[in-house]
Amino acid sequence: MSAVITKILTTLLWLIVISVVTNIVKQLLFRDPHRPPVVWHWFPLIGSTVDYGQDPYEFFFKCREKYGDFFTFGLLGMKVTVYLGAKGNNFILNGKLKDLNAEEVYGPLTVPVFGRGVVYDVDNARFMDQKRLLKEGFTSTNLRAYVPQFIKETEQYINTNAIFQGEGGVCDISTVLSEISLYSAAGSLQGKEVRDSFDSSFATYYRHLDDGFAPINFMFPWLPIPVNRRRDRAQKMMANLYMDIIKKRRSTGNEDGSHDMLWALMDGRYKEGTPLADEEIANLMIALLMGGQHNSAASGTWIMLHLAHRPHLIEELYQEQLSVLGGQAPTYDTLQELTLHNNVIKETLRLHSPIHSIMRKVKQPMQIPETDVVVPAGHILLAAPGVPSRCEEFFPDPMAWNPHRWDKPDEAGQQQQLNEKGEDNDTIDYGYGAVLSKAVNSPYLPFGAGRHRCVGETFAYAQLGAILATFVRLLQWEQVDPMAPVPATDYSELQTSEIMEVLTDFASTVDVLATNASSYS
Repeated sequence: MSAVITKILTTLLWLIVISVVTNIVKQLLFRDPHRPPVVWHWFPLIGSTVDYGQDPYEFFFKCREKYGDFFTFGLLGMKVTVYLGAKGNNFILNGKLKDLNAEEVYGPLTVPVFGRGVVYDVDNARFMDQKRLLKEGFTSTNLRAYVPQFIKETEQYINTNAIFQGEGGVCDISTVLSEISLYSAAGSLQGKEVRDSFDSSFATYYRHLDDGFAPINFMFPWLPIPVNRRRDRAQKMMANLYMDIIKKRRSTGNEDGSHDMLWALMDGRYKEGTPLADEEIANLMIALLMGGQHNSAASGTWIMLHLAHRPHLIEELYQEQLSVLGGQAPTYDTLQELTLHNNVIKETLRLHSPIHSIMRKVKQPMQIPETDVVVPAGHILLAAPGVPSRCEEFFPDPMAWNPHRWDKPDEAGQQQQLNEKGEDNDTIDYGYGAVLSKAVNSPYLPFGAGRHRCVGETFAYAQLGAILATFVRLLQWEQVDPMAPVPATDYSELQTSEIMEVLTDFASTVDVLATNASSYS
């Protein structure tokens, strides 16, 4: 028996050796000048998976220095071609449907979590129409109704959570922002019934769905492992919860004139005039909750962490509120007047974009403009919009977190403003409203660009602004260890949001809390 095992192990070892040697020979002797350069690697199936997974940005910049703006690397058996910079963003994010496909990349991971009939489980035209309907729920009228809810939820959390009672305390800021962003989204966008359903069972279902975003599910979403069984059960339970709410709403009507996304979808129609099925509405609400909460929690955590290392900026923010608001809570309109608050959010999103890689499956060979290089069908094309925002040519001292860099926009900031205003720019409608076709040229793209640009951008800015303004108005905080650096991003998670075990010292400003929180009790 031992001889058989030894023979099997020896055979496997030789197979590995042969595959490694073959892989090395191919890289050294059979380079194709009409294909993107391949990042050097030893093992054909593993490729550069480890280097990319540990720190994508470091990997991108190292490869850019060696190979240029485009190159191919191995990722768990897949061939991923990266194209960096504004030209790369335009090539990928403004790519044509006949050339690029997002559903094949993200569908296996997201469909079991979001559910059937929505997002990457439908063809692109239907998904764009769903984005149009979602975008209608982010009107300025709705945002004006949401902001007081953001503030109310944040104040309630601070006033009732044991962490913030007394003269001071210590908290895990990642957990705090995760909970506040979830509650504030539910209390506004999701609707009163959903917020009232936030008991221990709902929280458990949410966590089990969130666990379904495990990296292994990019490749094997069907594995009958415990995390996937819990994911599938949670998806059914949460969808049923939404459908029960929809059924009750249809029977009673919108008596109080609510402005939430659930009503927007219930009243919405696809372009051909058909209403959304209840299951589609439920699954879209789940997708909205999962995607939005992750990004807001991640961005909010980074904002608080950076400010904890610069308490003088918290004082500047507080003085700005006194000057603009007179110590009162902001509204949606007055949030726009808090320049430094908005610059803090911009600077944080510049350095900590929620998504570092945007991928598309290549459906037919694509020639990179102004070159003889062709990306073959079957490759995965990867855009990294966060790379230009970390480049010296656009942002001096790019890795320094400095909100005041936005006080007087340099060329990069002016380009962003130009894109926002639409001056000297073309627009294109992918099916969810006109967007700027040249916006991909901006070095600041925290919400993506092109066909799959995030429709919740205005909601995210309003939510983050309201939460930040409330923290500044009610609290003072600083890092427990003043000498400790801002922690590095943990890229082992799919999202750059989980910075666990980061402790921040909160000293409650009791007089401000007593004066300004009373009107919202």
